[in-house]
Amino acid sequence: MNKKSSDGSTRVTVLVALAANLVIAAAKAVGGLVTGSPALLSEAAHSVADSLNEVFLLASLRRSRRPPDDRHPFGYGKERYFWALLAAVGIFVMGGCFSFFQGFEALRSTESESPSGYAVGLTVLGIALLAEGASLVRALIQLRGSPDGLRDPALRTVLAEDSTAVLGVLLAIAGMVLHLLTGNILWEAAASFAIGLLLVFIAYRLGAEARGQLIGEAVDPELRGKLRTLLEAQPEIDNVATLLTMKLGLDSTLVAARIDLTPGLDSETVELVCVRIKNSVSGIWPTADQVFLDITEAPTGAGAGACGVPERAGTHRENIQDART
Repeated sequence: MNKKSSDGSTRVTVLVALAANLVIAAAKAVGGLVTGSPALLSEAAHSVADSLNEVFLLASLRRSRRPPDDRHPFGYGKERYFWALLAAVGIFVMGGCFSFFQGFEALRSTESESPSGYAVGLTVLGIALLAEGASLVRALIQLRGSPDGLRDPALRTVLAEDSTAVLGVLLAIAGMVLHLLTGNILWEAAASFAIGLLLVFIAYRLGAEARGQLIGEAVDPELRGKLRTLLEAQPEIDNVATLLTMKLGLDSTLVAARIDLTPGLDSETVELVCVRIKNSVSGIWPTADQVFLDITEAPTGAGAGACGVPERAGTHRENIQDART
């Protein structure tokens, strides 16, 4: 699946989740106000937070595809992680904290809703369960069709939101049913606390992942090992002193290597070697589009320095000119 179609599928998935959450949030809020159920009100806050987060994710899909410019020469790929971090904060504040508040309010309450009122609430939750389940199925279908889908923070956030939404609705149903059967509101308070803990955990996981990518995370050790093996296999490279990598986005990776070349190479040969290695790396791993090679010990007749510029691999002539500059 190419980048454009992958983004289109993710956008549709986010839009489906947004539509479902807006309808569900309204239904849960009305049902919660009618019944006075703290668990249902917690779920309403959960859906409101999810709706806001989907707006953040749609913004990330649009902004992360902007081309590189003078101010951001490596592009805007990390926009996705920034908006995913905001979504995690939204889940924590609007979902988790409000659920804890509703749990404490339930413990202070002495009122008990009538069976007819809880019938309304359970009906709303049943409809919400179907809608959240449909949104989750949509996200899972996209994930199945895209083996690298979990690298996408937008899709990963939707999956986390929908999974916790389904589990949260089940917890709210359990709390309401047990309250109705026993007459003890403690069950609904417990359901609100459980929903709050679930949302805080999910927010922490999503936030930690986004934080790691924003700070600058290396590629996985297996890929790094393959890159080093490729470089060491080049006959002109005597030693790979340092190999650094960093993910710049879903489709962009920086590779910087400090290498020692074998003696006896002239400057023209060094240029050709740099071009060939850059093309080899980008050809095998298309996402490795920013390749820099730093020659630490220049051979006789060749100038020491770096070869490789922050441009995607182009024609042979273009790459020769890049190496010379």
